[in-house]
Formats: sequence, structure tokens, C-alpha cells
Amino acid sequence: MDQQLEDSIGIDAPPAQVWALVSDVRRMAEWSPQVTSTRLAEGAELGDGAAFTNRNRHGELEWTTHARIVRFLPEEEIAFRIEENWAVWSFHLRAEGDGTLLTQRRSTPDGISDLSRELTEGFLGGMDVFTAALRDGMRQTLTGIKATAEA
Repeated sequence: MDQQLEDSIGIDAPPAQVWALVSDVRRMAEWSPQVTSTRLAEGAELGDGAAFTNRNRHGELEWTTHARIVRFLPEEEIAFRIEENWAVWSFHLRAEGDGTLLTQRRSTPDGISDLSRELTEGFLGGMDVFTAALRDGMRQTLTGIKATAEA
């Protein structure tokens, strides 16, 4: 069952400028309240198929996830799939006048892994609580990207 979360924000900057920010996954810790660091796999370059790890924090809990970029369309979309829970996170860019509409999505086209479901229920307050935290995190991330792009 695909559970999709989505949020959008208008940014007073052209798509090329917004793309320069969101296409570099190593910068995610600057904006995301959950991601504390991102590292590309040794020898990897940003683009389709690039593997990376995220260090994450939620309250007192910290964990690492492994991801791979599955779509990389300059100035249009970047998407990556998280190995541990199967979620696909993406940023979509659309020109709007002189600015950009930036949409962040989290979709689960293959459902959520049993391990992720068990850990969410056991340690992250349950699916409803964690989903609300993800929604809040998306809003914080988009607001942070907007602030950086417009600075």
C-alpha cells in the first residue's frame, strides 16, 4: 500500500538555483530536522545510481540509513530510495513565473518493510506519531531550502 506524504512551497528563485541546492543530497542536514549528516559512497558522484548514507536522529534515537538515487533529472526531479524501509523521497521542481514551486514527497510504492514498521511502532511512537513528525520535518525542510535559495 502506497502511503504518500507531500508538501510544496513557492520559492523566489529560478529552478536552476533551487536545483543546485536539492540535487546535492550531502546538504540535506542543513534543512532536515531528522538528517544529521549525509555521505556519498566512496567514489560516487551525484547522479543516477549514486549511493549514500544518512545519519538520522529522532529525539534520543540515532540510526543510519542507506540510499540510492533512482531519478536525477536536472532542474526537474531528484528521487532516492531508502534501503531499510523502502521509502522513496523526492523533490520536484516546477517553474512558476520567475520562481520555483518545490514539492517534496515521500512515497512507499512497495509498502514499508516489516523491520521499519516494527522499529517505528517500538521506538518512534507508532506510525501515526512518526508520520506527523515526517510531515513537520518536510515543512521545516522546505522552509529551510526556501530561506537558503532566497538569501
